Amino acid sequence: MKLRFLVFSAFVALFAGLPARADEGMWMVNTLSRALVQNMQREGLRLPVGTIYDESRVSLSDAIVSLDFGCTGSMVSEDGLLITNHHCAYADLHALSDSLHDYLQEGFWAYSREEELPVKGKTAYFLRKVLDVTDEVAALRDSLERAGIGTGMRKLSHLMETRYQEKTGLEAGLSEMWAGEKYYLALYETCRDLRIVAAPPASIAAFGGDIDNWEWPQQKCDFAIYRCYKDGKPYHPRKHLKISTKGYRKGDFTMVLGYPGRTDRYASAAKVRFMTEVTLPICNEVRGAQMQIIKKQMERSAEVRRKYEDKFFSLSNVQELQEGQTACSKRFNVAGARRAEEARLALPDSLLKALDAGYEAIAAAERNRVYYRETLVRGTRLSLIATRLNSLRRKPDARREAQVLAQLDKDYAAMDPATEKALLRYSLQVYYENVDSSCWGPYQKQLYRKYGTDFDALCEALWPADRLSADAPLCRFFGDVGIADFNRRVDSLQGTPSLRTLGRRYTRAVYAARDKGMQYPDANSTMRLSYGSVKGYAPVDGLYGHWQSTHRGILEKVRPGDFDYGVPAPWERLLRTALDIPPVDFLTDNDITGGNSGSPVLNARGEIIGLAFDGNKESLASDWSYTPDFNRCVCVDIRFVLWTLRHYARMDTLLAELGF
Repeated sequence: MKLRFLVFSAFVALFAGLPARADEGMWMVNTLSRALVQNMQREGLRLPVGTIYDESRVSLSDAIVSLDFGCTGSMVSEDGLLITNHHCAYADLHALSDSLHDYLQEGFWAYSREEELPVKGKTAYFLRKVLDVTDEVAALRDSLERAGIGTGMRKLSHLMETRYQEKTGLEAGLSEMWAGEKYYLALYETCRDLRIVAAPPASIAAFGGDIDNWEWPQQKCDFAIYRCYKDGKPYHPRKHLKISTKGYRKGDFTMVLGYPGRTDRYASAAKVRFMTEVTLPICNEVRGAQMQIIKKQMERSAEVRRKYEDKFFSLSNVQELQEGQTACSKRFNVAGARRAEEARLALPDSLLKALDAGYEAIAAAERNRVYYRETLVRGTRLSLIATRLNSLRRKPDARREAQVLAQLDKDYAAMDPATEKALLRYSLQVYYENVDSSCWGPYQKQLYRKYGTDFDALCEALWPADRLSADAPLCRFFGDVGIADFNRRVDSLQGTPSLRTLGRRYTRAVYAARDKGMQYPDANSTMRLSYGSVKGYAPVDGLYGHWQSTHRGILEKVRPGDFDYGVPAPWERLLRTALDIPPVDFLTDNDITGGNSGSPVLNARGEIIGLAFDGNKESLASDWSYTPDFNRCVCVDIRFVLWTLRHYARMDTLLAELGF
């Protein structure tokens, strides 16, 4: 009964239009209201609010960076050291590895600046200013409409960003809030020369692997360190954060600054139900099977593992997240609670009925589209190769052909034929068994008439003896239909207005009905602040998850030779013999989502006490709703990071630069 009461109380508070507790909300740093600041101060904040974000003087936000708007990092030294999560550096470490050095398995430590490795194509963005350009966008839209020019967000963004980049010399990013109620333009300084400095082996940084992901307790030392350079010299940031080694206690105030990616907390009940009943179950099923295929192939050899560990890591992270999203949405009745809010806010009945009817109308076509996308678009790397070759055949271009062929060399070098063949075999069967035959292309129908359900024979017939050519059967198969064909089918069934238009009307209606002074817009990769406290939780009635984990959990779980629970022998010896080992990970109730990975977790004085790296599985419906008493942010303790740098990596010079 206690669990049911907690869930009911949480949703009553959430859908009253105000944060259920002080810990809900990803707030824009440039629009912190007086009421919000007072809430933060009551919770324990000990900083003047102007020290968090102030475009006219140096503030904490100057030390926070977006890493290509996929992860967050923070500056921690005057010579450009940037700390983030190891999993944010995962793809970089994989790309830097070769047959001699697997930096994911070995770790990487630069004991001098000369040893730091440049990372291609990575950019750090430093926020310098946020402008409210709502009126300017409205005027621009009016002028475009009078000229008969489209006014989509892509067009508006291009024009506004170009205008401000030319005016300021800074990178610009236009963001729409509340479906067009507000528009903000962010200006960024960029650093495009990042070099990897420190990263532990994945067995330390991602201890527990896929099994412990989204779980609690965890014992991951999830960190990596880069250095920013400009003009070949270490970059000197306006602000770098102080690291605290004083620790924290249960109930202590915490604040997270970062760049959360995407949420959809203004989604209608109809949309939530559609996602959990139609699209996500398909994605979860197909990706789960693909993971098993890749995992089995990786067990064959170290070389196959090296080639596919990055793909497996990315695939598993998304698959588990979406699987948890579906389960939590049902457990906490997100769609039902949203429907109750719609009634309480007296949203137009005609709008709600149109949304229900629209999603019902496209359900079958959407299933076809999702199965197609998960199998023939992203089911095997060969589909990307075929797409490139088909594109060249349609639009011959000698210069572009050389670029494509060079890219194909890299694609083939990164592939294992046996793995790709197994993925293709699975994709063929799932596609034919689940996509309506009316969606198949003529060549696909011809092949089905010949091979029927003998998918082994079909796979053999399509499998290339050598490299693909533009006229190969497999290229023809992949090119027989395209995502545009499936998109047209879905679009034709929506009617007018479209579901996108209805969704925007819904968002604006909810925004108008709620208290505007205490609403935060959906996350959209702009800098946000969330606040809360160090706190454990009860995942189910009768159990309690402590707010902190220790190295003893590593020693209890460790299994020599196991990919998920194996650790380097020196690390295990150190954990068994060293004294005064700090805590490993801890929990807070800060509101975060994807993109917050690597965000600094700050104490009441704005000092780093940890790095956010995960959520708990009970929080995985947070794209649609925050669930008080259950949502938790999983953080690595900064003291454990420093301890690892000192005792395992022996990086005394780096520690001295950090002030230790």
